[in-house]
Amino acid sequence: METFLTIDRDGPVLTWSMHAPEVRNALTGNTAAAEFIAACEAANADPTVRAVIITGYEGMFSSGGNVKDMRRFFDDAMTPERIAQEYRTGIQRLARAVHGLEVPTIAAVGGPAIGAGCDLSCMCDIRIASENASFAESFVKVGIVPGDGGAWLLPRAVGASRAAEMAFTGDTLNAQQALAIGLVSQVVPAAELLNAARELASRIVRNSGPALRMTKRLLREAQTARLDTVLEMSATMQAIAHKTPQNREAVQAFIEKRAPKFSD
Repeated sequence: METFLTIDRDGPVLTWSMHAPEVRNALTGNTAAAEFIAACEAANADPTVRAVIITGYEGMFSSGGNVKDMRRFFDDAMTPERIAQEYRTGIQRLARAVHGLEVPTIAAVGGPAIGAGCDLSCMCDIRIASENASFAESFVKVGIVPGDGGAWLLPRAVGASRAAEMAFTGDTLNAQQALAIGLVSQVVPAAELLNAARELASRIVRNSGPALRMTKRLLREAQTARLDTVLEMSATMQAIAHKTPQNREAVQAFIEKRAPKFSD
């Protein structure tokens, strides 16, 4: 069986490309979850990694769940308990892993991002779309719910009202509509998508690796924590940051009016 993810590295930037054209990069019924989990664990454990780009093969991001594979749930042997456990140990572990990545993540969406594919993009910190991209929270269209955490992820990307409209209708948005509601931060020509993602990643990874990881952690915690809690976490992380060699180098470089040189 071919691998689902192709992993490339350019200095501190990893690019994970989904390549299962026969199922349009479906995230279920294959090794996608296991490969994403392993890739996330490896990136978190490597302090020299400072950003991850997630993309798909040309013209496709991800079709989400494999609808044809869902027919096996019709079998009486597939009890609700077994199905729920399969979600917990499959797509939901993928969601926890990608959302839990410690470094900044960029989804470079070059084509349809449907159902769990849309939610995969929302697991990332930043989304860039090509002019050919489209997005749909389409679970309701096949009589199911966002079993991968989309009900938590999508409102944080576009707000409660927009998320409800997408989830209740299952309608597909084109790239410009996604830009208008803030689901993506920029739309670029298809041929320029990966370069745009890499250029953004290069601006991110010029900065301190430890500071990037701690900043991401604070941004994520701030979504659900009280201000007092975030302030205390910020004070603790700031104390750690001030003692890193990256902070020392960044401050010295600023004073000397030069670009910092980090060794991680």
